[in-house]
Amino acid sequence: MSNQVRIMSILVALAACSQPYQQGKMLYESACANCHMTDGSGLAGVIPPLASSDFLVTNRDLLPCIVRHGLEGPITVNGQRYDQPMLAVEGINDVELANILNYVQSQWGDPEIFYSPDELRRLLDHCTPGPVHLDQ
Repeated sequence: MSNQVRIMSILVALAACSQPYQQGKMLYESACANCHMTDGSGLAGVIPPLASSDFLVTNRDLLPCIVRHGLEGPITVNGQRYDQPMLAVEGINDVELANILNYVQSQWGDPEIFYSPDELRRLLDHCTPGPVHLDQ
């Protein structure tokens, strides 16, 4: 295991011990809530919800790439089609990305399943350059 991965693991563990997902919540509120709303409800018909979203479960492995690189093209969330591009969240490191995703999972996905630093790195290594396009 590389030193960077060890350091990331320690930082994630320390953050989880003190105030679980506090940094993720703050980052979500500053980078994501403008569109997805603080309660994860989205904007009806325009921005998909995160709260009670089937998309979080069925596309979990793509979420790091979507947040890092953005999303273009239509998607279906809870049976509704959305075709509004999502911009990449820029200026965040891998630890911050993991904290955002783990906050979202804890609030609106499966709180028992979180992104470890190793898993996040593996998923990001499989991202293609540019926004994610789903074939739906």
